[in-house]
Amino acid sequence: MLDLHTVLATDSTFYGDLFPHVISWRGELYLEDGLHRALRAALQQRSVLHVRVLDLDGPGPSESASGTDVAAGDQ
Repeated sequence: MLDLHTVLATDSTFYGDLFPHVISWRGELYLEDGLHRALRAALQQRSVLHVRVLDLDGPGPSESASGTDVAAGDQ
């Protein structure tokens, strides 16, 4: 049975994630997935790439890390 509330949720990746994945760690951004999208943006001379960021620096050791969507140009 397919749960439409889960599939149509704003953070669902059922149909694949449209954003490259970036990990923020120790003040640096690392491209974890989505190299083809980043390369295409660079070849088109776009200065902003919208990505999904996992911030490993933000939460303390007792809190869980959560992903947020930001534009890479905002970092």
